[in-house]
Amino acid sequence: MSEKKRILIKFSGEALAGNNGFGIENSILKYIASEIKKLILSDIEVGIVIGGGNIIRGVSAARDGLIKRTSGDHMGMLATVINAIAMQEALESSGLEVRVQSAIQMEAFCETYIMRRAQRHLDKGRVVIFAAGTGNPYFTTDTTAILRALETQSDMVIKATKVNGVYDKDPHKFEDARFLDTLSYEDAMKDEIKVMDNTAIALARDNSLPIVVCNMFEEDNLLKIIKGDYSNCSVVK
Repeated sequence: MSEKKRILIKFSGEALAGNNGFGIENSILKYIASEIKKLILSDIEVGIVIGGGNIIRGVSAARDGLIKRTSGDHMGMLATVINAIAMQEALESSGLEVRVQSAIQMEAFCETYIMRRAQRHLDKGRVVIFAAGTGNPYFTTDTTAILRALETQSDMVIKATKVNGVYDKDPHKFEDARFLDTLSYEDAMKDEIKVMDNTAIALARDNSLPIVVCNMFEEDNLLKIIKGDYSNCSVVK
């Protein structure tokens, strides 16, 4: 590639759980680490945001009112830190240099997020995992992904999922669901599509940041996308 690329990859927490539906599946960590290593060896700078849904979701924790929404979201932030530490271990075991930066101070486990420090880590070829969301309740890790991508001047956000892109309606429920290879930010905010939450998409739209949705379990998919092959994914722009 003629110029160095910097990307941010958003993984859902649920993807780490595999078929168990809860917790962390080591085989999936190893697979993700191998895919990220291919990017680093191709001189691509990589930031990562991981959700916490495999452990707890703030909205779900606060559903019956016993736990306040703010506390539920704080619990969700801690879940993302657990996932980030697990991912750090997997990446380091594959020979990569990794830093976890948390939006909330917890120096015993990881660095506190500082934008310029994160940029320097990326400049040096280290993978940076951004944990604890934005550090604020009521904001999702989707919004975190867009925010950190903008702050680190990333070229795109890749949302790595269990499906090969975006459909106009749920393909599991409707046989006539149509695959969308390209869609606008406005289309991505429609209730029946919902690529990310509206706050995240609006932030991407206002800053012209492309979002690519792909299947994380297709080998070499991430590398193909960064090299310009969008044949098996959906692009929001």
